Amino acid sequence: MRIVNQLLVVAALAAVGGGAWYYTQQKPAAGPTPQASAPRTAPPMAVETAAVESGIVVDVVEAVGTARAREAVVITPKVPAMVKKISFTEGERVRANQVLVELDAREIEARLEETRVMRENSQRLYDRSTKLFETRNVPQSRVEELQAQLEAAGARIRADEARLADYVIRAPFDGRMGLRRISLGALVTPGVEISTLDDTSSIKMDFKVPENALRSLQPGAKVEARSSAYPGRVFTGTVTTIGTRVDAASRSIELRAEVPNRDDALKPGMFLTASLVVDTRPQALLVPEAAVLSNGDNHSVFLVADGKAKQVPVRLGQSRDGKTELLAGVNAGDTVITGGLVKVRDGQAVRSMTASRPQQPTS
Repeated sequence: MRIVNQLLVVAALAAVGGGAWYYTQQKPAAGPTPQASAPRTAPPMAVETAAVESGIVVDVVEAVGTARAREAVVITPKVPAMVKKISFTEGERVRANQVLVELDAREIEARLEETRVMRENSQRLYDRSTKLFETRNVPQSRVEELQAQLEAAGARIRADEARLADYVIRAPFDGRMGLRRISLGALVTPGVEISTLDDTSSIKMDFKVPENALRSLQPGAKVEARSSAYPGRVFTGTVTTIGTRVDAASRSIELRAEVPNRDDALKPGMFLTASLVVDTRPQALLVPEAAVLSNGDNHSVFLVADGKAKQVPVRLGQSRDGKTELLAGVNAGDTVITGGLVKVRDGQAVRSMTASRPQQPTS
C-alpha cells in the first residue's frame, strides 16, 4: 500500500512539472518584447588607388624604310673606245666635274685638227673677199658664199669638240666613288659600268605611314631612324616630301625624309626603322595600366566616389611606361582603383590603403 502511495505522489509531481513547462512555453513573457538584433554591416574593402594625372602624350608612328643616297649614278661611257687613263681610286671622294676616266680619242682629235685648219682657210678667204668687195673686184654673192663656208666650219668644230668631250668622263656631282669595274686598256661601250658615284652626305629614307596620320603630317616634321647595324644609335632627320597618292591596297602614304650622314655610317640600301611624331597632347589624362579592366573591345575603370566603387566605361589612347591614356570617362584628379580589383563590385564600399598609410613626421 505504501508503494502505491509513493507512485501516486511521483505521478502528481510529474504532472505539475509538465504543466508548468507547457504554460511557460505557450504564454508570452511579461514585459516588453525584445527587438531582433540588427544585421552586421560588412567593413569597407581595402583597395589600392591612384589619382588621374594630367601629362604629355606623344603619338608616334613606326615604319620600316630604305636608305637611299642623296644623289646616285652609275658611271658609264657614251662612246665605244679604249680606256686610256683612270684618274680615280675606289672609295675616293671626288668633286663635281673632276676627271674620272679618259678614253682613247686620237681619231676624233685628228678630225678636230683638220676641221680647225679648214676653218682658218675659210677665214682667210672670207677676209680677202671682203676687201675685194670694197673695190668692186668680187661680187657680193661670192662674199656670202665664203661667209657660209666659214660658219659651217665653225659648226663642225663645235660638233667635234662636243664629241671629244664624250671621251673624258667627269664626276657629275660631289660624292664617293664605288668599286672600279674596268681596267686600263679595256674596250668599253655605252652602258658598260665603270663605277658608281654616291653622294651620302645625307641619306634619303623612304617609308610609308597609315593614311589616318595625314592630318598631322607636314614637311619639316622630325623623324628618328634606327639601324640594326648600330644598336642604340638614333639618326635624326626631317620629312622633306609627302607623297601625292594614298596606296589603295595598304591605305598608306609614302614619305621621304632626309637624314644627315656626316660620318658615312649609313649606306644606300640599308634597312631602317623610322619613328615619326604625328601628334602631341600636353593635357592628356593618364592612369596606371593596372587600373584598366578590359573585356574584348570594352574597357572600364573603377572610380572611388563617396567611399564607394563606381565602374565607368572609358576609351583608351596610348600606353607607355606603365601609364595608359584615357580619352573619355574620367577627369583630372579623379581617384581610380589600381589594386584589389578582382573582388571589387560596382557600388561596394571601399577604403584606400594608400590614404590610410601613416604619414611620416615632418622634421
